[in-house]
Amino acid sequence: MTWTFSSDLAAYLAAARPAIAAEPVVNTILLTALDALERRGLDAYGSAAPSFGWWTGRAPGQEGVVTGALMWTPPYPLLIGALPAEAVRELGTALAAEPLLAGVDVLSARREDGQVLAAAWGRPTEIAEENRLYRLAGLIAPDPAPAGRSRRATEADLPLLLDWVTAFKQESGEGGAASEGALRDRLSYGGMLLWEEAGTPVSLAGFFRPIGAVSRIAPVYTPPGLRGRGYAAGVTYAASEAAYAAGASEVLLFADLTNPTSNGVYQRLGYTPVEDRIEVALV
Repeated sequence: MTWTFSSDLAAYLAAARPAIAAEPVVNTILLTALDALERRGLDAYGSAAPSFGWWTGRAPGQEGVVTGALMWTPPYPLLIGALPAEAVRELGTALAAEPLLAGVDVLSARREDGQVLAAAWGRPTEIAEENRLYRLAGLIAPDPAPAGRSRRATEADLPLLLDWVTAFKQESGEGGAASEGALRDRLSYGGMLLWEEAGTPVSLAGFFRPIGAVSRIAPVYTPPGLRGRGYAAGVTYAASEAAYAAGASEVLLFADLTNPTSNGVYQRLGYTPVEDRIEVALV
């Protein structure tokens, strides 16, 4: 096999970082996860040690070249980046045989790759989540404009951010609680924005620090009682502008395909579909 698995972050970065960075749009989650591990340590996503994997090509012209990668930060899904078809097929075998992947019960992959892996896993599975990746083709202001204005979140907003991001994680199915360390990192570069009406926060949106000139908007959250007033569109527009101002030339976001409202909002702001990702879970 030409998959290599390791718990050594330094070895992973040396081997796989160029391949991950070569496709920054498709690999956006891998890039931001790597950034978190480097900045905040191996426990950035929890107390369990992360595992890493990279695929070394053997096709003509790719012999000895790393052309794909994955990462597992329990309790989150196994995160699979852009891979050649042969790497996907052999990963199906590794899911059952590789000790470092023994506890994986959910994986996140591009739709076609996820379907191949579901069939190869050798255990019953279901599609637990479907998300569409969008890229911003040209930012369009909300019309009509929502009442209020945006502002950068500050340290004084941290309790509210912790509450709202935790609520977002619960509602989206990700589960768990917001990380104070992650939010403080966001605040350090102005990566969390609030939409206010009459001086009261009513919605939030964040953007990840640009990596390779690519940034991703997440999360976007409006409390249930305040929805339907255009606040999410306003704060997403503001966060998109802020990501450009921070140095991004590509701005991305994911939307849950079961939520037509959010998909419609993002498309009206100028976001266009790139591809779909699915989460495949053991049942």
